[in-house]
Amino acid sequence: MSPITKPDAASSLPEWLAYIEALHPKTIELGLERSRRVAERLGLSLDCVKIVVGGTNGKGSTCAMLEAILLAAGYRVGLYTSPHLIDFNERARVNGEIASDAALVEQFVAVEAARGEVSLSYFEFTTLAILRLFAGARLDAVVLEVGLGGRLDTVNIVDADCAIVTSVDLDHIDWLGDTREKIGYEKAHIYRAGRPAICADPVPPQTLLDHAAAIGADLWLFGRDYNYSGDRQQWSYGGRGQRRAALAYPALRGANQLLNASAALAALEALRERLPVPQQAVRQGLLQASLPGRFQILPGQPTVILDVGHNPHAAAVLAQNLDNMGFHPYTYAVFGMLSEKDVAGVVAKLAGRFDHWYCAGLPGPRGGSGEALAERVREALPAPAQGDEAAGISACADPVEAYAQARARAGEGDRIVVFGSFLTVAAVLQSLGRKS
Repeated sequence: MSPITKPDAASSLPEWLAYIEALHPKTIELGLERSRRVAERLGLSLDCVKIVVGGTNGKGSTCAMLEAILLAAGYRVGLYTSPHLIDFNERARVNGEIASDAALVEQFVAVEAARGEVSLSYFEFTTLAILRLFAGARLDAVVLEVGLGGRLDTVNIVDADCAIVTSVDLDHIDWLGDTREKIGYEKAHIYRAGRPAICADPVPPQTLLDHAAAIGADLWLFGRDYNYSGDRQQWSYGGRGQRRAALAYPALRGANQLLNASAALAALEALRERLPVPQQAVRQGLLQASLPGRFQILPGQPTVILDVGHNPHAAAVLAQNLDNMGFHPYTYAVFGMLSEKDVAGVVAKLAGRFDHWYCAGLPGPRGGSGEALAERVREALPAPAQGDEAAGISACADPVEAYAQARARAGEGDRIVVFGSFLTVAAVLQSLGRKS
């Protein structure tokens, strides 16, 4: 294999990303030591309020709402999320604007110069670059989404002024453990001594509670320290010392969004001495928050729903959201999922909701063929009840072919659900010529 040419300040963003991807022998290698060493060399320091958000599901939605509310309140805000759907630039937003190629390349040049002999993974390298971008942007607040776990994720080199764990469930078990207790332990490590530690999971693992107590974090538990209530028209948040009433429902759709929104408001209540937020900014922010691929419904007929959910917990929420929709004669699944994920667990949560599964192959070493996925779906689906028809299952080369087949079959009043992976949703979005 020929050595990769080292890019420079004149190189393009795609050239830099290709170089960074090939730098490190492992795609994922958890640990903070390498990142910390390079951060010190960079003199990396964020002189603003730092909110770190971890969790199995709900991280992206919570981050989007925090960003939108803080922007509506007039603050200068940086938002870091991962992974991206279409373009890498989506991972970094400064004051609501996606970072430019030039701004990112400038940071990559700096990280490359500082790292010396230290080998950084793609995630470590790019996270350091985006943190440096934020450090130079004179921000009032940054909202940082944890990539994987918490304890050993690069984002955890940042000492959060307030940390949120949205939910704890089984995902990435090869790296985080195979029980909620093990995973909760990993995620709890974004909490800091003496600082607000929000937990939105209604049934938090004991390991999370124990770690928060052991370090002396100021733990805010859903149902104990804050809560929400609502009717069909509006909802209210109640915290330790603050109540926000008559709020419109968030623009983000789905059954769990009030749980995510109330966690965001608990964080803002905990930080209100440093970041006061008026009621109007909360209302405006909740209505303006957007996040592609989270129960996103595209305009037009048939109804097309995009959802990046890729674990059983997210699939259960998707099932609930689908059940809450109006009647559709037929519903078709465009399903693509990485091979190491819990396909059987996801299929079980959604059994009975699709008339036909179009199973898509995904690229890369973690992907797999449509045939292999179709076989796993076949094995996971329970036998239909007496008198019911078994769901059809088709194997497709990729998500675009799967979507085309579903689209050709769907009538105007029907429903197509594209889900199972960021890769699946991104491929369909791109094929439709949409950025989001």
